[in-house]
Parts: sequence; structure tokens; C-alpha cells
Amino acid sequence: MRTHEAGAAAPVDRDADAGWEIVHPLGGRSLDGVRMAGFRDRAGVGLDLRVLPQPAVILVIGLGDTPLTVESPTGHRSMRGLVASLSPGPARVRGERVECVEVHLSPRAAYALLGVSPCELQGSVTGLDDLWGPRARRLGERLTDAGTWHERLALTEEFLTRRAVEAPAMSPEVAAAWDAIVASRGRVRVADLATSCGWSRKRLWSRFGAQIGLTPKRAAMLVRFDRAARALCAGERVSDIALTCGYADQSHLHRDVLALSGCTPGALADMNTTAG
Repeated sequence: MRTHEAGAAAPVDRDADAGWEIVHPLGGRSLDGVRMAGFRDRAGVGLDLRVLPQPAVILVIGLGDTPLTVESPTGHRSMRGLVASLSPGPARVRGERVECVEVHLSPRAAYALLGVSPCELQGSVTGLDDLWGPRARRLGERLTDAGTWHERLALTEEFLTRRAVEAPAMSPEVAAAWDAIVASRGRVRVADLATSCGWSRKRLWSRFGAQIGLTPKRAAMLVRFDRAARALCAGERVSDIALTCGYADQSHLHRDVLALSGCTPGALADMNTTAG
């Protein structure tokens, strides 16, 4: 998926087997680190997703009157919209006749647009109303009233663009460290990151954690896991994944997948998740 340009057309994918209508924006990049799509459960198949860590903060803006149910170790909550942090902890999202706009924010975009530091969201799936208050409710109402997916995606972009006007900027050193972790696919030493930005390890650890919401080591672990999870869901062999994703061996892959997802690589490969 790509970020879209205001005024661009919005092609619709119809997956008859899955029963979902998925609308992808079309056009050039308008907001760095932001991508979105519209989803509608046109066949009434229902939503049941295990929320996995991934290198993006996920916003789900629900449309209509049917809430989503978030199940976590702290209990069940009904939400019109939600925010899943980079490392949201064990949670499932369920819903009936779901219709929503989903927005993926890179850590840099999340730092600028959320209105709170990503570190305040760690270990949770948060209600969008808790984060943005009445503005979240008004946005959901406007999207519900809009007649087409094109209008909904344009309204979402307009809302985020207004927030970006006075958004805080991530420090260049932290942004560069994150980019280096992504470019290396998580195969980078923290000491090398600190040297490249001219900071001590302690300072990098502190500033990176405050602005990204993870330590550099955990961020590298997350980026490796994200690549491995996609490969597992694509049916690749565990031995090949361990080698190509930078794990010392299959047991290392097993430990990281279990630590981040709460399940084994085999179980992860079998489930429908948000990691895709």
C-alpha cells in the first residue's frame, strides 16, 4: 500500500474467498511514513485478528455503530477506533460487519502525529477516543457520513495533514538510527548506531526510547521478527527463515518469535494476523 494524493482514484480489491472489500489509495506520497486503506466486511465473515508487534503504529478508525472488541490480559473493551503500539502485548481484535479506515504510521510519523510520545503507548492497544478525545469521534462520524471510499481516504489524509502542521520533529540522530535499523533489517550493533550519530550508548538508548518507544536493541529485534513473520505466513521453511533473517539458528528464531508473538513459529504460520 502507498500513501495517496488528494484527488486520486481509489481502486477496490474484492477477495471473494475472504469476503472483504479492500480499498487502496492511488497516487504519490503525501505524508511521509503514512499509508492507509479502507476495509469492509461485505460478506459478514467477521473479524478475529491476533495483534502482532510490527515496525509501525496502527490506527483503526471504525465506521458506523458497530464497535470492535479488544481482548487482552486486562479484560475486554469495546472501541470505535484503536491504536496498536509497536509492541502491543498479547491482544485480539474481534468485530462483526466491520467497516474501517486503517492507517499505518512509521515511528517517525507516529511521533509527529499521535500527540503523545509512542513510549506512552507501549504494551497496549489503546482506544482512539482515549488518545484524541472528541476529535476522534468527529472524524469517525465524518468518515461514516462520507459517500465513497475516495472521500473517506481524502478526509483521513486532510485530518492527518492538519495535525502535521505543528507536529514535533524527531531528532535527526534518532531518525537516522531507526533508518539504519530498518535498512540493515535489524542486523546492526547498538554500539555502531551510537558511533554513527556521535552519541554515547547511554544517550542513544535514552533518546531513542523516548521518541521511538523501544530500545535500539528491541527495535532491531522487532524489525527482524517482522520479516520472519511475513516469511512464516508465506509458507517459507523455518530453517531458511532463520538464515535469511539474521538469526543464529532455529532455536534463536523460536525464542524471538515466542517472546514477541506469544506463540511458536509453526503456530504463527497458521494464523491470520495483522502482520501483513
